[in-house]
Amino acid sequence: MSRYSFLLILLPLILGSQTSSSLAAEDKLNVLFIAVDDLGNVLDRDRPAGIKTPHLDELKERGVFFQRAYCQIPLCNPSRASVMTGKRPDATTVWDLDRHFRDQIPDAVTLSQQFRQRDYQVARVGKIYHYNVPKGIGTDGLDDKPSWDKVINPKGRDVAEEALITNPTPWKPVSAAMSWLEADGTDEEQTDGMIATEAIGLLKEFQEQPFFLAVGFFRPHTPYVAPKKYFEMHPLEEIRLEEVPQGDRDDIPAAAIPHNIPKPDYGLETEILKNSLQAYYASVSFVDAQVGRVVAELDRLNLSDNTVIVFWSDHGYHLGEHHLWQKRTLYDESARAPVIIAAPGLDTAGTTCNRVVEFIDIYPTVTDLVFGTVPKDIDGRSLKPLLDDPQQKWRHPAFTQILRPGDGKPVMGSAITLGRYRYVEWNGGSAGRELFDHRTDPRELTNLVDSPDHQQIIHRLQKRLHENISTDVPETPFNPKRL
Repeated sequence: MSRYSFLLILLPLILGSQTSSSLAAEDKLNVLFIAVDDLGNVLDRDRPAGIKTPHLDELKERGVFFQRAYCQIPLCNPSRASVMTGKRPDATTVWDLDRHFRDQIPDAVTLSQQFRQRDYQVARVGKIYHYNVPKGIGTDGLDDKPSWDKVINPKGRDVAEEALITNPTPWKPVSAAMSWLEADGTDEEQTDGMIATEAIGLLKEFQEQPFFLAVGFFRPHTPYVAPKKYFEMHPLEEIRLEEVPQGDRDDIPAAAIPHNIPKPDYGLETEILKNSLQAYYASVSFVDAQVGRVVAELDRLNLSDNTVIVFWSDHGYHLGEHHLWQKRTLYDESARAPVIIAAPGLDTAGTTCNRVVEFIDIYPTVTDLVFGTVPKDIDGRSLKPLLDDPQQKWRHPAFTQILRPGDGKPVMGSAITLGRYRYVEWNGGSAGRELFDHRTDPRELTNLVDSPDHQQIIHRLQKRLHENISTDVPETPFNPKRL
């Protein structure tokens, strides 16, 4: 019997009958927790033609790919706070890029703290909590010290060469602009290459003891910086822009369009958009290669059969749909992002799950897989049933919010996605509403909110939305300039 087959039989017995305190050290499952920044839905049915992600494609074959995983807020800081605490923004009160979740919930036990409490080696390399990119690279950013035993903050030549970056919108900082650099040098000289190298070193260091290793890559967050070979993998003449129908925005509320994109496509010319898109694809392929390096080392050290691998991006990303780019919308492209979970003994490896799940489900899923328990004071639910059977019935909704500065008064967008429908309210509906049917309209081109045939489903979705999350502007202080 192979070791893999043995674990397949033994794992349910371990998780169902013992707590971590009674497990022998050699039987404890490790966790490799990999995060990337601003990775859109490039691995699923919306995969752009020609984009190359061989290592992530291979990782999908090792686990279950959650194709309809929705973040809590399509903005870096609040999304990451919700992932690590398992709590919704209403609980963390993190709406912008400045606030820390411990300001509101100082005693929260984060996902990685669950492992610290059980004497695991717990380390972070790179970006797990929020960083200002690129200025925060090399620092702790908006980190959470109780979450880790050890932290490493690499800083590569991409930061040193910021002056070489092409910024087609110079009135915007490179952190927010669709800016790029076709970089000289090797992968290992870039921050993300250094992160992979440091993660490999920690795998070697921890191989004889149980560990929770969080590896956070900065790309493909703008500025899109990658070595030249990754640009060459995506020739400019093969880059195709999204075709947006005429009048696409005519039936949606003004609040649905983010404040930071005042003009369609930022008012940029086609060639500039194609250059930015090429650079984004290059950055995706670059970070894909770094993920591949880390997972390959896990295999080389014979740790794969005893390690849960979790891969996630903090939110989705617009690549020209609706003439929008980047994030901060409640459209599907921005609210949804890839999640892959691979676990020892998983006989559903290589399958895609089309059920609607949430990012706050990552925390309880990991603790359920490793310890056989789910904390009672978090908002998410374990996805272990879907890992066992990705096609089973699953009627749980996903809730996504976004807070915007508005025109002198902040605007709250609140969305529920359930089955085939996504329903949205802006300021509780006073600033507009939307309904999209993903079965007949996956690109969300037709707002059905005024359709007489859909009023019953709207009523049901509205009721569940109001029962679960805020639909009005929160009273908790926040910095509107950082929304």
